[in-house]
Amino acid sequence: MKLAGIDEAGRGPVLGPMVIAAVVVDERNVPKLEELGVKDSKKLTPKRRERLFDEIVQLLDDYVILELWPEEIDSREGTLNEFEVENFVKALNSLKVKPDVVYIDAADVKEARFGEEIKAKLDFEAEIIAEHKADDKFVPVSAASILAKVARDRTIEKLKEQYGEIGSGYPSDPRTRAFLEEYYREHGEFPPIVRRTWKTLRKIEDKLRAELEMTKKRGQLSLEHFLGK
Repeated sequence: MKLAGIDEAGRGPVLGPMVIAAVVVDERNVPKLEELGVKDSKKLTPKRRERLFDEIVQLLDDYVILELWPEEIDSREGTLNEFEVENFVKALNSLKVKPDVVYIDAADVKEARFGEEIKAKLDFEAEIIAEHKADDKFVPVSAASILAKVARDRTIEKLKEQYGEIGSGYPSDPRTRAFLEEYYREHGEFPPIVRRTWKTLRKIEDKLRAELEMTKKRGQLSLEHFLGK
């Protein structure tokens, strides 16, 4: 029996791509993945994930990795969940080896609904198991989560070569916020690698505009004082 797992990395960051990975593995190889130490990517160090990547791929029947960049994310018509459903389907339908069972890390608060929406759009028949924290419960999803996370990490490293220190890309990362603020101050806009619909950017933009207005007012007051007004 062929088992598929699908997961994403980078749903929440303000910059860089969201990466979706779908894998297909023969059920006989699942114990081998477990022996490698395959588990939820969040429970592994970056170095460990990187080492596991090629070992996982060697045990798979097929896999697909999609990178979805900010422009595509920002231009979506529906919610982020709907966007994720659409691209989970795209990844699964592009698999050359079709699975009998698909394990899905559900983004929707209603797990079954998330799974049903995906099942309705698949071009093949399969049993669908969609659950929260599936990357911690099902080895195929754990494998997919590692591939997705490693692929995103590699892309972030390439972006750092181009832009310098950008941090992890998450809004809570001080390095990311510092990069965005410095870039905006220098260029008057944000770089093309950011998700412009994220509230984080609007907050930073409002903050910097307020700082600019304050600087202008101080400059005007200083000039008036110099002129003796």
